[in-house]
Amino acid sequence: MTIRPFMGLFLGSAIAALSTGLAWAEDVTVSFLTHWPPETVAKLEAAAATYSKDHAGVKIEVRAVPFGDLLTTLRSQAGQAGGPTITGIYDLWLPELARDKLVNAAPEANSTDVTTNWPKGVATAASVGGTVYGYPNEIDVYALNYNKKLFEEAGITAAPKTWDEFFAAAEKLTNKDKGQQGFGMINSWAAGVVHPFASLLASNGGSLVVDGKPALDSENAKETFDLYEKLIKSGASVATMGTADANTTGPFLDNFVSGKTGMIIMANWWESALKAGMGERFADIATAPIPVGPKGDGPHSISYSWMTVVSEGASDAEKKAAWDFLAWFNGPNSGANGASAMGDLLQSMGILPSRTSDVAAFAERLKTPFLAGYVDVLSQAHPFPTVLGGQEFTEALQGHIEAVQFGKETAAEAAAAAQADAAAILEKAAK
Repeated sequence: MTIRPFMGLFLGSAIAALSTGLAWAEDVTVSFLTHWPPETVAKLEAAAATYSKDHAGVKIEVRAVPFGDLLTTLRSQAGQAGGPTITGIYDLWLPELARDKLVNAAPEANSTDVTTNWPKGVATAASVGGTVYGYPNEIDVYALNYNKKLFEEAGITAAPKTWDEFFAAAEKLTNKDKGQQGFGMINSWAAGVVHPFASLLASNGGSLVVDGKPALDSENAKETFDLYEKLIKSGASVATMGTADANTTGPFLDNFVSGKTGMIIMANWWESALKAGMGERFADIATAPIPVGPKGDGPHSISYSWMTVVSEGASDAEKKAAWDFLAWFNGPNSGANGASAMGDLLQSMGILPSRTSDVAAFAERLKTPFLAGYVDVLSQAHPFPTVLGGQEFTEALQGHIEAVQFGKETAAEAAAAAQADAAAILEKAAK
């Protein structure tokens, strides 16, 4: 995935969807594995029922598992009777799934659909070695979320633009008597821990991986670890207030919703959770670019995307039906007003769609104050590195960031150990 092509999100173009109403030679059941919550699963089931009305003999069954079980379920059940035909995956997992021949290369028509109707960088993230393996759907970026009411009470008049301003704001927002922290750090969830750290690193001119090699011992990375250590030692960040999982349940969400946390760095997709938890108080929340570090050239969020893939172990009939459904589900004729059904579903969760025609269809919706702050940072986003061993790399780095949060490693120790672990993981995965 590249950075600049995200600007293509703001171009509106579409071609006709591949899928048309037809009857199948044999009855086919396609299973769709996801980690979405019940209300989103209900929307997916409704879309699947609409598709089946016009595609006699094709039944779409939806299965949902927790995010933490998604990859293991896909791997353990791939090719088995009753295993998932379609799975929604985090793009970080694609290189290894393709290497292990667990996902089906997209047929030519579907591949052309993806490369024509999605920005180049997004289509690239859904590919390995130039081969498209699925349909991209959501794009996620990170921004600084802050509580305007707490800012006003602390006498802070604007969102921090630099690390110095950021640390000063975190200190002003901290009130130990009220159990209030200035900046909330996530723990207990790999992506939630690593992505905000990586966004601060990118905004300090650094990268997690450079030319396929880890760069966690660079001066840029060392300064990012130092910032975390400084926030923890000052009391502006309290590790025990940040426990979370992939649904952001637990203290991390609760403390921000209740006004016990002044600032966090979080992705656009959790808008729905904030609205549900805060109600009218959601109006107190604003977004701003990631604060820029001493070596940075500007604010840079980490970006990542999701996609739907088809199991290589599925039968030919199941593959054919699955790809046809995905073409329809992601196409401009399945939703309202030129949007895809997938786009409708993503927008219900406050998630940025990636298909160019969806972005055009939801142009007004994306102008809301909360989401506009995320749209604004897309063009300067740095894609999270998708490399072999990427998940293990992420989990190892998570451990060292959390060690700093809980005072088990100094910043210097964490940087050195993280670099050593990452080098070993990526070298082993590349063999």
